[in-house]
Amino acid sequence: MNRSIADGLNFASKLTLKRAWNAGRVVFSYIYSRLTGHPAIAGLPISISFEPTTSCNLRCPECPSGLRSFSRPTGMLQEKLFKKTISELQDTLMYLLFYFQGEPFLHAQFLEMVKYASEKKIYTATSTNAHFLTDEVARKTVESGLDRLIISIDGTTQETYQSYRVGGRLEKVIEGTKNIIKWKKALKSRTPHVVFQFLVVKPNEHQVEEVKALAKSLGVDEVGLKTAQIYDYEHGSGLIPSIDKYSRYRKQADGTYAIKSKLLNHCWKMWHSCVITWDGKVVPCCFDKDAHHVMGQLQTTGFAELWNSSAYNNFRQTLIRSRSKIEMCRNCTEGTKVWA
Repeated sequence: MNRSIADGLNFASKLTLKRAWNAGRVVFSYIYSRLTGHPAIAGLPISISFEPTTSCNLRCPECPSGLRSFSRPTGMLQEKLFKKTISELQDTLMYLLFYFQGEPFLHAQFLEMVKYASEKKIYTATSTNAHFLTDEVARKTVESGLDRLIISIDGTTQETYQSYRVGGRLEKVIEGTKNIIKWKKALKSRTPHVVFQFLVVKPNEHQVEEVKALAKSLGVDEVGLKTAQIYDYEHGSGLIPSIDKYSRYRKQADGTYAIKSKLLNHCWKMWHSCVITWDGKVVPCCFDKDAHHVMGQLQTTGFAELWNSSAYNNFRQTLIRSRSKIEMCRNCTEGTKVWA
């Protein structure tokens, strides 16, 4: 069976009548909101991202964790808060991503939280730089029930890899990948579905075919080619690819750069998903890396109350009327991932 099809079937196996009913309500409320221009929300999110930590061992140039540029504090997700939230959402939630900023495997209880969610039959995923996938951790990762493991690998040589993954070692990424594949086979497990994520930037764009070959040789299930979000893009950047299909930006006649995609006054994310920071703040999406748009705090408010709050609906209303008024939305190019 095709590995991607197997992963899709695994995801579908998590569907229950309650989750299907909730998803239908969410889709209907989104369509209604777009047609009427007034935000209506029904149901609870289909997908959430939970941030295990903002700490990271690398210093990637376009990442707030790597640059140590956060204005919000660094810390670790408390297991009590996590379990409380999952208990509230477990009947409706379909997809749980353990990632926002930072390196998830730096959290000592990370795999215990994955196992907790997996036992609730929620599809679980995470993204890692793979530097901590020792033999022991790899085995525990497979045993945790994690469904999808996204491994960032932005080069096929150390020189290219470290040009973006500053402070990283490609050999550690490959070693960690081999450990995961080994334990999947040893434990006869179909999960996690292993994805090599390749962030295409100018220094590595010549290695796209090489990373596909490397993934095949290691037994990786899938390669995802991702375009890079550049924060200061208007006057160009050494990271913007020269291959047009891998760039979110286009060069204009005056030499400046602009976002290719048109900024539309709607966003599906505001109806079906959200991000929860390590300290319980709920923010609208993964573009709000420094948590400037906090919709509420789960330390003091239940999730359903927060999701349906006037603060959240006012944000949705602003987005429907004029998305350009929300600063983080101006550099949003959602939907520009290219799957290999």
